[in-house]
Amino acid sequence: MISLHNVSKKFGPHVVLESVSFKIDGNDFVILTGASGAGKSTIVNLLIGAEKPNLGTVEVDGLIVNEMDEETLQLYRRKIGVVHQDYKLLPKKTVYENVAFALEVSEISDDEIHDEVPQILDKVGLLHFQDKFPDQLSGGEKQRLAIARALAHKPKFIIADEPTGNLDEENVKAIMELLKKLHEVDGVTILVTTHDPLVKESVTARNLNLEAGKITES
Repeated sequence: MISLHNVSKKFGPHVVLESVSFKIDGNDFVILTGASGAGKSTIVNLLIGAEKPNLGTVEVDGLIVNEMDEETLQLYRRKIGVVHQDYKLLPKKTVYENVAFALEVSEISDDEIHDEVPQILDKVGLLHFQDKFPDQLSGGEKQRLAIARALAHKPKFIIADEPTGNLDEENVKAIMELLKKLHEVDGVTILVTTHDPLVKESVTARNLNLEAGKITES
């Protein structure tokens, strides 16, 4: 379970979040909407421990994220998958190597990597692209690769921060269908942040909205 309890966050005099509280249960699929600059990425950064709240607590599976030291944070981050709008791929590594690298940094054996990477790529529809480099992929394919990297550690929770921001309508629907499949088939809890109305229209999900520092549910 993920929860924010009375979380407030400000940068200088600018209040981004004001006494925000919400819960995401295991196996939820949640879409968090809000205009650009509303604070969606701030919530993502709080959940991964990149920012700390000025007030309140951020809790994931019984652990208080904002109280973790750096070593504990590193271990915690390996248990969640994060997908960014700008992909954050390694340009000089192939599709296969991008996913393999995510496993290598956790000291997974070569044999396990050899077994795991093709399965992950097959799951996101990129197995036949494994020898290509990121600059040879379309935007939708790059985002599929970013999702594959997020899946490397078999996370129970995936955060997708504006994952369709650079995609056309067809690819928006395809990426949302992929995330929904991961949710339904693998039981992964999903949080998608977006300002794109098409994302909400593409899948059936629980909807939260962030506006003026407050969360409402629709």
